[in-house]
Amino acid sequence: MQKKLLYIFLLLVTASACKKDDNNPAPLVVYAIEVDGNQVSFTNTTTGATSWKWDFGDGTSSTEQSPVHVYAGKGKYVPTLYATSAAGVTAEGSTVIRISKTSPVKLNDNSLADWDTISQNMITAGPAGGVFKKLKFDYDGQNVYFYGEMTGQLADGVIFDMYIDSDNSSATGLLTSLFTGGAYDVLLEGQLLLNQSSAPIPMAMYYHNGAQTAFSFDQQSGTSFFSMGTISAANGVIRFEGKLDRSKIKGFTGTAIRLGMVATSGDWSTQLGTIPDEGAPAFLLNMPE
Repeated sequence: MQKKLLYIFLLLVTASACKKDDNNPAPLVVYAIEVDGNQVSFTNTTTGATSWKWDFGDGTSSTEQSPVHVYAGKGKYVPTLYATSAAGVTAEGSTVIRISKTSPVKLNDNSLADWDTISQNMITAGPAGGVFKKLKFDYDGQNVYFYGEMTGQLADGVIFDMYIDSDNSSATGLLTSLFTGGAYDVLLEGQLLLNQSSAPIPMAMYYHNGAQTAFSFDQQSGTSFFSMGTISAANGVIRFEGKLDRSKIKGFTGTAIRLGMVATSGDWSTQLGTIPDEGAPAFLLNMPE
């Protein structure tokens, strides 16, 4: 999971007192927030107050001194703390919180169990799936994560081609009967399942150029656009995970992309399967958050 912690310290907040009394000053509102996904922890160090009321900006509230609140959805919220002194003088302080999409996927945990929590953005292989069984996708602000299941052995050296309509526009990119529903700007190609610790990064990135009906791609430099996580092979089934860096791939900056994957034998002699099925629309991954 790409955990994002955001600390905001309100060292001085303008007080709005219900009544002004020099002998009964308003509380000095001071608090910090920590954002972790949808959960926000409020640490209240206000002085001069004996009671508190939090308005979380989403229609809910709390009278705890330092509450933990889970927001139901992504977006911008303005929480406000109302702090009241023993004399009944109230001061308030507000801030802005932005809750954004995070992913539970961690590539460095030597496990694929985190993918069990992903129930959306999944493709189950069809009649033309061949070696493919399943693909899943998830995302956050920086990366698109992918998970695959297929039959075979790691020693097969399968070559993968991932077609990406990175701008989700039919006006640019390759038009092909392999995957309909899009025009493919980017092609990633290579042996994804090679031992990552002992072999060079086995994927290359190509950008489409020329006429939309021409299979013409230019290879791009750089190898940091993707990385692999856990790869598991048992009982003739391979399971694997990886991620694509959205900032490193041309046009990969919008709210939706289309993806399709082809598997070919290591000697290029046989197409082993496609997901989705060949001739079907590529998978549309919406990323609105």
